[in-house]
Amino acid sequence: MSVSTLEINVSKVEKSRIHQLDPANIQFGKLYSDHMLIAHYENGEWKQPEIVPFNNLSLSPATTFFHYGQAIFEGVKAYKNADGNPMIFRPYDNWKRLNRSAVRMAMPEVPEDIFVEGMRALIDLDRDWIPTSEGTSLYIRPFMIATDEFIGVKPAEKFTFLIITSPAGPYYAKPVSIYVQDQYVRAFPGGIGFTKAAGNYGACMYPTMKIREMGYDQILWTDGFEHKYVQEIGTMNVFFVIDGKVITPDVGETILEGVSRDSVVTLLREKGTTVEERPLSIDEIVAAYKAGTLEEAFGTGTAASIAPISELTYHDHHMVLPPVEEWKIANWLKNELGDIRYGRKEDTHDWMSRV
Repeated sequence: MSVSTLEINVSKVEKSRIHQLDPANIQFGKLYSDHMLIAHYENGEWKQPEIVPFNNLSLSPATTFFHYGQAIFEGVKAYKNADGNPMIFRPYDNWKRLNRSAVRMAMPEVPEDIFVEGMRALIDLDRDWIPTSEGTSLYIRPFMIATDEFIGVKPAEKFTFLIITSPAGPYYAKPVSIYVQDQYVRAFPGGIGFTKAAGNYGACMYPTMKIREMGYDQILWTDGFEHKYVQEIGTMNVFFVIDGKVITPDVGETILEGVSRDSVVTLLREKGTTVEERPLSIDEIVAAYKAGTLEEAFGTGTAASIAPISELTYHDHHMVLPPVEEWKIANWLKNELGDIRYGRKEDTHDWMSRV
């Protein structure tokens, strides 16, 4: 059941914590805004959501998601445009993707008004938390957990949906170094690789920890059958510029369908750049590097935005890319998306949703 007319009970903080925000030193995921949205699902229907002061949750040790992993999330960002108005980047696309995850994880779909209108109301209340310097934003984290108090393997019947927000600076402060993983597997066909389920990320923690001990920032995952075709990076989709063409793995059951990824493909094709969405083998990437035609490599994601890749390592192949300052495509994309998000350029795609 969806809430037909969204009514939100709002309880404001007695005293804001915004004085803790240092605009000159914003660290990703370290400080949270004053309020959060919360909505409960019980007896087959969603209850009216509330906006309350950001606070800890009180949960039974028997709460289902602790034990069986029914937990999903999204990542969204809000910006202030040239007139100082808060704008959210493509929230409807994140709502649709959250519900694709919900269906696969046997969770109820979140109604559009709770997700989008609830988000708008929350951002409006905490609009002063949106930083305005270049490269900053308000990171928005919608998520849903199963909240039955029951120890037993079955789909839950009670759920809680929340939205919290956090001022954010750049996720990666410098170009990233990538290790191409062919031992561990992120996803198989028929699994949950296309979802933003919490377990996808939990299973990646150990392999990521090991490659960071080796001096790398992130993993580029390969397919689970042949360990031949590149998939995605732990925090983002991936693009390669080879001989003037932009190539990115085609999304499917094993790759998250990124909102930033779709934005990049759209902008590049409108510009007249050839974009190929297809299986891409690591052998093809290595061959392009040896031939001198691997020009750029970058990741895309809500948190990461456009993240240049400075180097890739695959077995004994250590591939160092040209200096980022020389890149044409990734740098153009970063500027183009920035101009749209901050309202410096007309939003011809209706990507920016006004609060």
